[in-house]
Amino acid sequence: MIYHDIRCSEKKNMLLLDYREYVMEVDIIIDKLTDCLINRHTGEQVETRYMSRAVPIKPVDYKGWKFDWAKTEKNGYNIFELFVFDDDTVQGRISLKIDGGVADVEIVETAPHNYGHLGKYEGIGAHLFAIACQDSFESGCDGFVAFTSKSELIDYYAKTLGAKIIGGQRMFIDDKAADILISKYIRK
Repeated sequence: MIYHDIRCSEKKNMLLLDYREYVMEVDIIIDKLTDCLINRHTGEQVETRYMSRAVPIKPVDYKGWKFDWAKTEKNGYNIFELFVFDDDTVQGRISLKIDGGVADVEIVETAPHNYGHLGKYEGIGAHLFAIACQDSFESGCDGFVAFTSKSELIDYYAKTLGAKIIGGQRMFIDDKAADILISKYIRK
């Protein structure tokens, strides 16, 4: 166990400094840090669940979404989907893989029916990052999550997620910020 933690820390430093030629930039808006999802129309707080996709994603599964989710899957990323507890409608997705001692996020997106201020639920963006933090903890990487932000959202992610700048547009969520997100969104 100690060996794994040391190895994870060494790899963490390598990935956090890694700059890839092909980089997807994260641009999801963190509308609100909530204790769960909030129905914008009723104000009702709803319980959620999430899971990693068990079958490959098909174009029909992301029709109307902004990103090509099959591409991230082909790049070796796992897709996690967020649901309201008793509903099979996807509310948001995040793609990540454990690489270099962190959960490396490629894409984060709210479902089209949740876009903007007229969307059905708020709290989705931060909830998706909490899923990445949880997966990082479960993989022995202390909750660390790395991602590349759109340049105009760097300060925004620092404020809303507690993310820190590595260099350029590369950012990370450390174990302390991960604990906050997980305690708000992930129910045991």
